[in-house]
Amino acid sequence: MICPVCKCDMIVVEYHNIELDYCNSCKGVWFDSGELELFLKSQGLEEPKEFFDDILTSQEAISSEKKRNCPICSRKMKKVAIGGQPENIIDVCSDKHGLWFDGGEVTQLIRHLAGERPPKQDSKEQVISFLGEVFEAPE
Repeated sequence: MICPVCKCDMIVVEYHNIELDYCNSCKGVWFDSGELELFLKSQGLEEPKEFFDDILTSQEAISSEKKRNCPICSRKMKKVAIGGQPENIIDVCSDKHGLWFDGGEVTQLIRHLAGERPPKQDSKEQVISFLGEVFEAPE
């Protein structure tokens, strides 16, 4: 799969049987439809269906970021604000192919959600450690 930001080939990273497309160049990550819900559910961080439905029905956020094309259908994705303060602006395919997170945004979201609701079986540090290693913000 080609990165919607820098047009580099992405690599597949597997975590808890979930295959994520990760750009080693810009540190962004693509969650195919259903993958973010599986990831959140595996960590007990959010009610996945409600969370994803909220993202899909959210109004477009005001952003100076350039609109990105979905790496699956090539249509322009909408910008959606998620998380707490500061808000993350992610890219969402209107055809429900998936979600794009820029480098560092997945970690911010997980930390925000973990602060609202404790994850299952003390997995918070494990998740944050994994995300810190794989989805770090670009330097």
